Amino acid sequence: MKLIKIALALLFVFSSQFLFAQYTEVINSNRPGVSRSAFSVGTNVLQFEVGPYIIKEEHTPLMYEVSGFGADFAVRYGLLFEQLEINVEGTYQNDKITDNRGFISVEDSRANFKNFTIGAKYLVYDPYKNSEEKDKPNLYSYHANRKFKWSSLIPAVAVYAGANLDTKNNSFLPPDVEGFSPKIMIATQNNFAGGWVFVMNLIKDRIGTDYSDFQYILTLTHSFNPQWVIFAETQGIKSDFYADNLFRFGGAYLWTKDFQLDTAVTLNTKDTPSVFSVNLGASYRFDFHVDKETDNGNTRDELDNGKKKKKKKKRKKKKDDADFDDDDGSL
Repeated sequence: MKLIKIALALLFVFSSQFLFAQYTEVINSNRPGVSRSAFSVGTNVLQFEVGPYIIKEEHTPLMYEVSGFGADFAVRYGLLFEQLEINVEGTYQNDKITDNRGFISVEDSRANFKNFTIGAKYLVYDPYKNSEEKDKPNLYSYHANRKFKWSSLIPAVAVYAGANLDTKNNSFLPPDVEGFSPKIMIATQNNFAGGWVFVMNLIKDRIGTDYSDFQYILTLTHSFNPQWVIFAETQGIKSDFYADNLFRFGGAYLWTKDFQLDTAVTLNTKDTPSVFSVNLGASYRFDFHVDKETDNGNTRDELDNGKKKKKKKKRKKKKDDADFDDDDGSL
């Protein structure tokens, strides 16, 4: 018990020194890929993400086919701290599985949650804290703003803990998998110059069951401008029940600062089974975020505006002094 208390104390000290998450002026969505960003949505921000899809699978050795539709969804909320986010995530699918092993094909309909998880994510390290001053854009050099910076190799790091809720007799899951089971994840994020972002997730799912799996997700995105972004992603899954390597490609469009549209294609390179899926998605946030007050009662925005006004006054004063000197020298 003492060791636990010491560990928690050290974690608190580490967090108080190094943590800093930024609320963004535009929506921060995990879509269109399936990886999870290291950053939260921001305090008092409620965000919905959904992606209907169509799915086609063919298992050549076992001679069955799956075709249907479904939807990925997530509800995210920033609670108490800028670094903390609670979320509900899941996938619902409705399909038909056709067994072609006999003389007559046999169809069976399925409809259930492939997964349903409640959890929380916390940013434990943010290398971009107070980086505004040292990373100011160079107004005179386009190439200077896009050159590689070694400091960008240090990622932001978040940890996630959640619980799966698996229903009884779920045909999408292995036998005997039901009830609650833990899920943990480490999420990292690197923001590189030129609009490139790299996200990595390491996941251990359904811990304690006979079909616990390990997953990795690597996502690379590139923004051409403030509205358009493309991405490529690979996802590896390994368990005694299912193993696969999935690849995704797609893009997203920022319609407004609170609304995003996206699309993606998912496929793999094997036939046990082969996978092909196309989805269209959307993300929308209800922004109730309010900047925290400082010790003197001003918000961060108000302080920034105050600093700008002071700078303007100084410039004006210098200009007036210069004009006075010129007048004085002409006498």
